[in-house]
Amino acid sequence: MPSRRPSLFAAALVAVLTLGSAACHRPALAPSARPSAATRALLLDPSNPEWTRPAPAVSHLRFETSQGVFVLEVVRAWGPLGADRLYNLARLGYYDDTRFHRVRSAYIAQWGLHGDSAVNAAWKGRYLADDAPRSHNTRGTFAFSYEGPGHEGTRNTQLYVNLADNPRNDAEPFTVLGTVAEGMDVLDRLYSGYGEESGSGVRQGKQGPLERGGNAFMDREYPKLDRIRRVTVRTVAAKE
Repeated sequence: MPSRRPSLFAAALVAVLTLGSAACHRPALAPSARPSAATRALLLDPSNPEWTRPAPAVSHLRFETSQGVFVLEVVRAWGPLGADRLYNLARLGYYDDTRFHRVRSAYIAQWGLHGDSAVNAAWKGRYLADDAPRSHNTRGTFAFSYEGPGHEGTRNTQLYVNLADNPRNDAEPFTVLGTVAEGMDVLDRLYSGYGEESGSGVRQGKQGPLERGGNAFMDREYPKLDRIRRVTVRTVAAKE
């Protein structure tokens, strides 16, 4: 009488198929941790003095993203007001669990809308006075965006990095705050398929749904957007 025990080959085949099925259904990204109650309370209170701490002379902002890690080097002397704002946004968790909502290949990558609609509402109109212009938009430089010519003094939370040399933007009074110190290839890999459709810039008037809907809206309507998981900050030696 033939044995009813399955052959070793059949057992191995079942195991391979089971593992393959599990791999196909594995989520691409681990879920992001929600901010603590204390952190969220701080994010909802832009008037808190914690947001105005002076930045170090030079700091590194380490962005952990869905494509890997990149590091921005912020030089305070290049724009003290903007450097202070950026340092504190990074230090206090504003950019954690946010999306690169505007990426145009060989042009720019932009982010800075929060994933919580209440936080976006709290920061709306919390404009920053201008620093002196330092508008040399070479590859790897970064600056706060603003609402366009005639709307100076409107920098807020949104930042862009130049993915190429962009001299066409040099005529505008952007204040470059530093350069990408590590991971430029990570920024080059960010998903750019949505172009200007997934919110665009601050002056195009398309960001309302993203501000009001937060991550839930962005993830539903633009699921391929890359993510910032977490940002950490460290002080480095000042440049000579």
